[in-house]
Amino acid sequence: MDSLEIINSLKNQTINYDSVLLKLIKKWQEESFRPKILLHSCCAPCSTYTLEFLTDYADVTIYFANSNIYPESEYKRRAHVQKEFIEQFNDKNDKQVEFIEAEYEPNVFIQMMTKNGLANEPEGGARCTSCFQMRLDLVAEAAHNGGFDYFGSALTISPKKDAQLINTIGLDVQKIYDVAYLPSDFKKRGGYQRSISMCKDYDIYRQCYCGCVFAAKKQGIDLKTINKEAKHYLKEIE
Repeated sequence: MDSLEIINSLKNQTINYDSVLLKLIKKWQEESFRPKILLHSCCAPCSTYTLEFLTDYADVTIYFANSNIYPESEYKRRAHVQKEFIEQFNDKNDKQVEFIEAEYEPNVFIQMMTKNGLANEPEGGARCTSCFQMRLDLVAEAAHNGGFDYFGSALTISPKKDAQLINTIGLDVQKIYDVAYLPSDFKKRGGYQRSISMCKDYDIYRQCYCGCVFAAKKQGIDLKTINKEAKHYLKEIE
């Protein structure tokens, strides 16, 4: 069931992607259809409420594809925290969310940004657009190859991320792959606030930067301290 039918009926209205998702879910229920969704997640906090909401209507697999995260120790920490949260969420709620981790290729991300002159772009600018595109391409391809009904992203739960942009990119990407994009704006209806509450309930690590080395340097993030703390965390869980 393609969301474009719903979106096109809105004509020139500003699109409320949360409303589109709710209408899509209503169609699933009317057809007694429980889709398989491959959902990109950048970190455990973004997946909290997102999974709580979606798993009532669909079978969800989290796809951790985030070569933008630097340094490697921090990437490994976030990947482990994501996987651990899914296991705890499944046990606590009798769910069966699965986890897939894509290959970590930070050099691909860095070369893409430097080659295209995006290293010095401001946060929320063209570099972020390119990063969204890269990760949505990856999850769409994986969803197509894995026989999923939809691909999507938990990024829209963040008030710091442009949900309109993410959804526009996702709808463009679905033209390339034989799999439908799942529209969303998970921060709506108290979604973001619920994610904060769930992070406290599950004692989830909440990072202080998106992961991108370029953004971190502009924000004055102490990457040496981040690296040290992440390595300590990884050593503790060995």
